[in-house]
Amino acid sequence: MALATTLDKTQVADFYRQMQTIRIFEEFSQVKYQEQKIKGFLHLYIGQEAVAVGAISALRPDDDVITSYRDHGHALAKGLDPNAVMAELYGKATGVSGGKGGSMHLFDVSKRFWGGHAIVAGQLPLAVGLALAIKTRDEDRIVMCFFGDGSVNEGEFHESLNLAALWNLPVVFFLENNLYGMGTHIERARAGGKEI
Repeated sequence: MALATTLDKTQVADFYRQMQTIRIFEEFSQVKYQEQKIKGFLHLYIGQEAVAVGAISALRPDDDVITSYRDHGHALAKGLDPNAVMAELYGKATGVSGGKGGSMHLFDVSKRFWGGHAIVAGQLPLAVGLALAIKTRDEDRIVMCFFGDGSVNEGEFHESLNLAALWNLPVVFFLENNLYGMGTHIERARAGGKEI
């Protein structure tokens, strides 16, 4: 399959609209969190909008996406209803996880979005499991697993990538390096250099 090297104006406009939707959603969420209308934790995706939009636009609708606790941007880029996602942040029953998951646990089976996961690197073994199921059923789909640089220091990272390669699984591991893992800068958490 050849990769497209150019985008038409409609695609560019759609990507921009998606990125703008994510940014507005995140900025609104931040204000409501500061006003204590949104409870629990809130990990924003501000500044990373193009990553989710660009990567997820390359997927087919029936491909799976799983991610970390910084999941709003991925959810919106995968096509989840912004109103249902916001309802989840507010803890309402009309939220994508019935109001029980909050900011870090957005799920939508119909969109094949398997959530954000609050445990650093916790989604990586789950991505391997999803990919193994796809391979076992001989389905023509893939799993895209987003993770942050903080996950690289976890055992699940190494185990998951090893099994996926060993078993030749249909999974794409997508590192989003924003230089922070759970609020700790990479220089304070990883030996051997500043960059991954």
